Amino acid sequence: MPSRKPRPPRTAARTTPPGIAPLEGPELPLVGLASESSFVAVPAVRVAPASVAPRRVRRGVVVFDLDGTILDDLSLISHVASDVLNKAFGTPPEEGRIHYLATTGMPFEAQLAQLYPDAPAALRASTARTFHQRKVTEAYAHAGTFPEVPKLLKRLDREQWTMVISTGAEAEMADLMLEREGLRYWFEDVLGSKDGTKREHLAEYRRRYPGVPLFLVGDSRFDMEAGRGVPGAIAVARATSLHGWTLAPEDLRRWGAAWADYSLAGLPEALASLEIGPAAPSKVAAKNRPGAARRRGAK
Repeated sequence: MPSRKPRPPRTAARTTPPGIAPLEGPELPLVGLASESSFVAVPAVRVAPASVAPRRVRRGVVVFDLDGTILDDLSLISHVASDVLNKAFGTPPEEGRIHYLATTGMPFEAQLAQLYPDAPAALRASTARTFHQRKVTEAYAHAGTFPEVPKLLKRLDREQWTMVISTGAEAEMADLMLEREGLRYWFEDVLGSKDGTKREHLAEYRRRYPGVPLFLVGDSRFDMEAGRGVPGAIAVARATSLHGWTLAPEDLRRWGAAWADYSLAGLPEALASLEIGPAAPSKVAAKNRPGAARRRGAK
């Protein structure tokens, strides 16, 4: 089956808030800039997960986390979170930053409930709205993908993997970020915070794509634990090294990662080595790929 060719990304409306430099290429619409009380999510027509019928795929499914896994934005987001937590709860900035990084992998609302269980619910809700707004204008506005990601996605598509997104962010915003980076085409669907937890996302993708290997690619302890919590799912990870915060490959393996590295460049080989379930059509496809016979004859 020939590889698909990327479609040009759709162009979003250009609006730039004060103090934010315009982006090159399609920009993200801004969310909730008027005030906290008038915060409105980006409107979008989305398909309810339960209405998606199960179907067979050629090889298996790779579920990608977004922030810190595809997007190199974790440092930017952690500084936004640090300032938001300081203003809302008085948490010292560096302490708040580490608290945020230690609980990534779940929706921010759930992070707040875990970090500040005794805070009024209304305060946590308004803090979450502020964070989501500032995450767009101060982190997403300046973040890009990790350098190996575009080539990686093309290769996984060529090798017949089906790719989807599971994120603790809003699915609509994830859609827009992937469009802006020219990557949305490679993903069958996006599940976000309104679609449940990461574990629920994995269970839903297992329902949609039965009988094939299912991998979660994440960057946090909670991602790894979510992968371990869904029968048949295998968690793999991008390790992280930021100022004052490190999740090394051995940390992630301790929490359940079957493979971990600071770059995802080696992910295709890792998936092939971990592949389980039905007879791996990928290996047959690789053997029959144009040029394979010539390479075998050259050995």
